[in-house]
Amino acid sequence: MLEPAGPDRPDAAPGGRDVGHAGGAAGHLADGAGSGSTTFARAAVRPRMLVLLLVLLAAAAVCARLGVWQLDRAEIRGASQAAERRAEQAAAEPVGIGTVLAPQTTFRGELVGQHVTARGAYEPAGQLLVEGRALDGRTGYLVLTPLRVHDADPGAGAGADGTGTAGAGDPVLPVVRGWVADPDDAAALAVPEGEVTVSGYLQSSEGAGDGGSLPGRTDAISSAALVNAWGGPIWSGYVVLTRSEPDQGDALAQLPPPTRAGSGLNVQNLAYAAQWWIFGGFALVLWIRMVRDEARGDVPGMPGVAGGPPGPEPAPEAEAPGERDGGMVQAGPTGAADGGVPRG
Repeated sequence: MLEPAGPDRPDAAPGGRDVGHAGGAAGHLADGAGSGSTTFARAAVRPRMLVLLLVLLAAAAVCARLGVWQLDRAEIRGASQAAERRAEQAAAEPVGIGTVLAPQTTFRGELVGQHVTARGAYEPAGQLLVEGRALDGRTGYLVLTPLRVHDADPGAGAGADGTGTAGAGDPVLPVVRGWVADPDDAAALAVPEGEVTVSGYLQSSEGAGDGGSLPGRTDAISSAALVNAWGGPIWSGYVVLTRSEPDQGDALAQLPPPTRAGSGLNVQNLAYAAQWWIFGGFALVLWIRMVRDEARGDVPGMPGVAGGPPGPEPAPEAEAPGERDGGMVQAGPTGAADGGVPRG
């Protein structure tokens, strides 16, 4: 007779696999995966990881201290370089302003502090007091006087108009002749008459201000605003006076040379400081990476994961009674299936 093939167990899966066993393995995997959030902390508190953390923290602290030291060096060297530049400016011979900057042209940043000279005549009627300027901790006024330049390169022996004499279209050079505390000090405000040769340091024009509080005053040295009062053409910067021929006297306090805007830090040392701080941060990142690598092999009881037990071997398929050749067998002449024991 023909007998149906396959097991009689209700929990058997096709092919004879044990569904209950597979479900248990899946639950085991889920439990192991759920414990992954705790493995990093478990790996981090292992003695060798703690010792490594202390070593790397010490290295990071050393790197941070070296970065601060390089920052201090950047400040010191920056101040030293600024002092050297000022000394070079003071020692440099002045050049004709016409050789480095023409009227009505853009003022270039590298010209700040350039020692220049020019020859011309002051216009006393155009003199202004620039309000709210401090010197040595005191607030006072800059004395700003227009100079009609007829020789923009006195050393060359020719004037701005090529003749060496005053011309109708001479350009205007704003000159800061000095600083005064009292705006009514007549002796300090007196303007030299006749032709003068001035020397000083170039400074860039300021932005337009709101104007002065009284006539004859202003709050900014702006060529764009001064051209309306003085006429043009005009230079886009101004000169901080250091010497005048003939001498204007000592009633006005002289100003220090202008300096270029900047951070005052040495760029090379600043880069070294940044490198040390980056190294210190890398030490901490390295420890975190090492703990993560350690934790990847620290999931207890999780089959198939490094550090855990091997997974269960798959159960062999059981051959159902009478299952052979397509699932059905033919009974023999003795009344039993092939391979069976004949009945007596």
